[in-house]
Amino acid sequence: MRPLTVLQAAAAAVVAARLARGRRRPAPLRPGLSGPPPERVSVVVPARDEESRIGECLAPLLSDPAVGEVIVVDDESRDGTARLAERLGATVVTGAPLPDGWVGKQWALHQGVQAAKGPIVVLLDADTRPKEGLCAELAALLGSHDLVSAGPRFICGGALEQALHASLLATLVYRFGPIGPSSPIGPRGPVRREAAVERLLVNGQCMAFRKARMAEADGFARVRHHLTDDVALGRLLARDGWRVAFVDAGPLLEVDMHTSAASVWREWGRSIALRDVTPAGRLAGDLAVVWLTAALPVLRLAAGRPTPLDLGLLAQRLLLVAALRDSYVQPGPGLAASPLLDVATAVRLTWSALLPARSWRGRAYGRAYGPDHGRGRGPAAVRPAGRPAPPVRSAAR
Repeated sequence: MRPLTVLQAAAAAVVAARLARGRRRPAPLRPGLSGPPPERVSVVVPARDEESRIGECLAPLLSDPAVGEVIVVDDESRDGTARLAERLGATVVTGAPLPDGWVGKQWALHQGVQAAKGPIVVLLDADTRPKEGLCAELAALLGSHDLVSAGPRFICGGALEQALHASLLATLVYRFGPIGPSSPIGPRGPVRREAAVERLLVNGQCMAFRKARMAEADGFARVRHHLTDDVALGRLLARDGWRVAFVDAGPLLEVDMHTSAASVWREWGRSIALRDVTPAGRLAGDLAVVWLTAALPVLRLAAGRPTPLDLGLLAQRLLLVAALRDSYVQPGPGLAASPLLDVATAVRLTWSALLPARSWRGRAYGRAYGPDHGRGRGPAAVRPAGRPAPPVRSAAR
């Protein structure tokens, strides 16, 4: 056999094993299964320039009887985010200026959790659209887990946006398997335990935990320099012994992340490789899996020279299309066409791994943030994009 065929067969076996775990995935969260939470729930929403979409996040939370308070941390917004949140009835925390060494979202969450009065905290991004019952079900899971993260159903505005989004989503499934609860700290050797932690995923759009436990762990300060903050936090806490679950909350949570296919390419593509939380060897393996099992079969089919293994991988990819229908509010022709974009997605994934983005929401971050943390002389100050960097100062905390 040719070396490339051997490598492709090995990658195909890895992907098949990961996809097979989907047969054991639990049912999605649904409202009313657990009853009202026994303790007060505080919801924290970090927001920077979110006036156009935060209303659809806050309105259902403010009418949910399971939610004791809704806190919006206004992260130096340049629009009417704070005014809208106050008018709707949320408690607005005016974010303090961003300290050196911190990425903006972690700083906002750090302040929001400190301000929360409830013993249970749910974090939601401003682009999420929660439904009544979400917070009660998340709170119930904290009886058996320390950190719960939830996957949503996605809202896409057109066929091309959905096709690109679904293709990028498929790379996550190929690399990490389907959503399902995981508890990597258990009765296993340290090597296997660390390997499990390195494959742990969480979704920062929706997380729940107990405030006292997070304060003790000082989690957001410890991942303050990470651009892929959610996965960094989940893996850090798993190493500390936290029981971590990643559950499907599609019936209770929707998210409208992007405005166009270009937005998907630019914004989700910037972090899809998870470079700053993935060791170089693992990252190379992830790229190889995607190129060999998703992109290469499409390229060979287009050239009219698919092998039997290519055809099998294409059939597997179509089965994944069917499995991903429940991940979208309105699955349409874009989802069905998503395999056609797998080559472009492999290119974007490689680009994200080799040339990670260092700016977000008008802020630019130096090389001391993300994958280069600790390789230089210390964290460079965060600055508005396009402005010269001020002198380097020591990191906060």
